[in-house]
Amino acid sequence: MALQVTPIVAIAPLIIIWVGNPFLALVTCATIVAFFPVFSSTLSGLSAALGEHLDLFRLYGARSWQVLLWLRLPVAVPYFLAGLRISGGLSLVGAVVAEFVAGSGGFASGLAYRLLEAGYRLQIPRMFACLVLLGVAGLAINASFAALEGTLARRFRG
Repeated sequence: MALQVTPIVAIAPLIIIWVGNPFLALVTCATIVAFFPVFSSTLSGLSAALGEHLDLFRLYGARSWQVLLWLRLPVAVPYFLAGLRISGGLSLVGAVVAEFVAGSGGFASGLAYRLLEAGYRLQIPRMFACLVLLGVAGLAINASFAALEGTLARRFRG
């Protein structure tokens, strides 16, 4: 819980120092930001099974692993996919923030660093180009997760 409520801007410098590899540090920051919506929505989905269905499974003598495998997990899939879709955009935000921090520390790489550099040099067209590319990346992430959500949700809804 402490990791979830701590802003990634505050812990990104420590992660970059501890991990050492700039790319791996950026992935770690993006993963930290993206993990909690998936985890939270999946937990909600696991507890969303209807009481009548649970009663039916108990009536037929289903074991707890059978209830989990055949009832709770299929009910949780749409929740998991919704959390994944939200996390896709958040992971891009986490990566951009971590790259800002890494760029300030001397690891000059990536689109977010180029955006920061263009801002320092007042290169407005370059800044807009970076923003457009980041926006397109965010839209692509969202569209790919939406397509995955649509495909898998149809399968698990029946």
